Amino acid sequence: MREKENVVEMNEAIIAGKKALNSMKAAKETLNSAGNWGIWDMLGGGLFVDMIKHSKLDDAQEKLQDAKFQLQIFQCELKDVDLPYHLGIEISDFLTFADFFFDGIIADWLVQSRINDAKEELNNAIEQVEKMVENLQKWEKQLMLGKEAEL
Repeated sequence: MREKENVVEMNEAIIAGKKALNSMKAAKETLNSAGNWGIWDMLGGGLFVDMIKHSKLDDAQEKLQDAKFQLQIFQCELKDVDLPYHLGIEISDFLTFADFFFDGIIADWLVQSRINDAKEELNNAIEQVEKMVENLQKWEKQLMLGKEAEL
């Protein structure tokens, strides 16, 4: 009975991981756009470019908050899964980074620096979650195959 429950929990974790990945990739795309507008702004883009850049930054902040929320759900789902060994997923740094990313933006070059830092943190978190989801899918498949062999 425990194996069946574990397959269900694993499937829920996989779904949560995929949702987290989608949210993080959306945030990354928005950060890329904000970064591009930021470069134009530093090159003397003017008020219009500055307004667009800040709009993109607002969008990025929203998407980062959604990614953070989805990652927290993923972490909760992982706690329910009986894994064959402990997987070290270090996404807490990203979650902390998302909290202070938009605090105290004071100059265009600082904005660009923060955008680049956020993209790097996001890339690291995406890699970790992709690996975790991939491993979960492998274990789920092994559990299912093992279960079929018993029948």
